[in-house]
Amino acid sequence: MPEIMNVTNPVPGYDNTNTSVNRGPQVSPDSGPVQNIVDPNRVTGADNRTEQKDASQGGQIRYDSNFQTFVQQLRQSQEGTRILARLLAGEGTVVSSGMSEGIAEEMAMAMEMLKMDEGQLLQFLSAQLKAGTRFGGALFAMLRSAYARAESAGVQGDILSFLKSYSDFSSTAHLEGNLLRNLAGMADAMPASWGDKLRELMARLENGIAAGDRQGNISLLQQEVFPFMSSYVSQTHDLGTPRTLLSLMALDLARYENGSEEKLSETFHQLSGYGTLKGMLGGIDSKALLQLLQSSQLKESRATQFADHLAAAAARALRGEGSAEVQETFRNLVSSMLVNESVYMPISHFMLPLEMDGRKLFSEFWVDADAEDGKGRGQGDKCMKFLFKIDVQEVGLFDVILTSRDKDVEVMVACPESAASFSREIEKTVSQILTRNELKPTGISVRKMERPVTLTEVFPKIFEGMNSVNVKV
Repeated sequence: MPEIMNVTNPVPGYDNTNTSVNRGPQVSPDSGPVQNIVDPNRVTGADNRTEQKDASQGGQIRYDSNFQTFVQQLRQSQEGTRILARLLAGEGTVVSSGMSEGIAEEMAMAMEMLKMDEGQLLQFLSAQLKAGTRFGGALFAMLRSAYARAESAGVQGDILSFLKSYSDFSSTAHLEGNLLRNLAGMADAMPASWGDKLRELMARLENGIAAGDRQGNISLLQQEVFPFMSSYVSQTHDLGTPRTLLSLMALDLARYENGSEEKLSETFHQLSGYGTLKGMLGGIDSKALLQLLQSSQLKESRATQFADHLAAAAARALRGEGSAEVQETFRNLVSSMLVNESVYMPISHFMLPLEMDGRKLFSEFWVDADAEDGKGRGQGDKCMKFLFKIDVQEVGLFDVILTSRDKDVEVMVACPESAASFSREIEKTVSQILTRNELKPTGISVRKMERPVTLTEVFPKIFEGMNSVNVKV
């Protein structure tokens, strides 16, 4: 009589002749399908687990890990200094050929702003440092201190809610631009019978933005634009570009609503209800708060104007203006900048192109304000580490690693071959500059550059991102 509890046909890998043993598939630890359990305390055999692959190998996109994707892009991205030199040097490069009139005009205005003396250089650098964060001033310094001292999760949560509302409030112009661009993109991708109606709604939104009617704009989007697009998708089953842009617009609308003056005042006065903050915030009303926040926002400066012109030129290029070479150059520049602003990057990044004494100098630098020194984290004086990559016109690329511990400063310079013969003079000059500024040079070395140093070599703390939750959607 057949055994009806078992399958009739044998399954490969199972032994039906011996029912006393485990019926699981017979595999060896070294077989391909097996993925060893991740155990940081022991070394397991090699398998097909993707996170064990070196992110620097090949150019394929990583789908298993956000952090490994970041490391891969960091290693593969071209250096911003070389790209800036290619864009701004103007010696038979993409600046003089392949650019449309609009890109060339933006680049010309950007290059004109690079001519500066020592005083203007200091202002340019200071403005960049201030532009690195929008949370500057006495109010945010006080909130940082209150957040660090708060023992209640509710206080910390309300402080973060206010900061998020302020971030959305200060991004109003950007969010309004995104809303209009997404509406235009949706209208262009829809049939004319639907697109014309959406353009009418977009024109009303433009008028509302010009009039500063934030609440009216929110009502228009929530009560007319979204129901209209919902009807369009349900009737046409168009799941392409219009639906994708609608999803992006929903995120911008949520931020636009969260950044209203009413929401900002509400989250701020929620803070003043706590005893620890009442004495410091109780005397500030809604009107005074708005004036305080508006005064703390970054004013128009040389650094922001340069960034605006460079961004406008990149936008034109990436929209299709100019030659393929121009587009590729700007794409590499934008990619390099975005990677260095990743949430996984624990260090600050700045760009510093300029023209001084008739010579162009293109530089970018990274700063770790809480670097590890040889004594170990948390011991000894506070340690700061800088990496400068400087491309000097007609000289070449320099790598400068500067480590500061209070007044003790150590400098390592890797220079082009043409400057290596002057290493003694450079060491002496750098030492004199430090001494003149009341700093103590503990080690100055200048050597010929064998190869450009990488970020991960100078700042190994970048790999601390591996300790976080490592997921990819």
